Amino acid sequence: MAEKKQKFEEKITELENIINELENGNTSLEESIEKYTKAMKLVKDCDEQLKKVEEQVTKIVSENGTLEEFKLEENN
Repeated sequence: MAEKKQKFEEKITELENIINELENGNTSLEESIEKYTKAMKLVKDCDEQLKKVEEQVTKIVSENGTLEEFKLEENN
């Protein structure tokens, strides 16, 4: 059975749980290393997912159907 792909929010929740477990100090060294490794993988996955979404958001479809960079006007 294929592993279900986690949503971004699920990854963040799992990451928060791992952080809490590591902070409480009740895990063995080996278990802590495993949890830390899992946490770093989750951070990497979330970062990649955010970058992909950022790329999608910064592009806007023009009236003729082509993609253009979306630029916010800054008010000074």
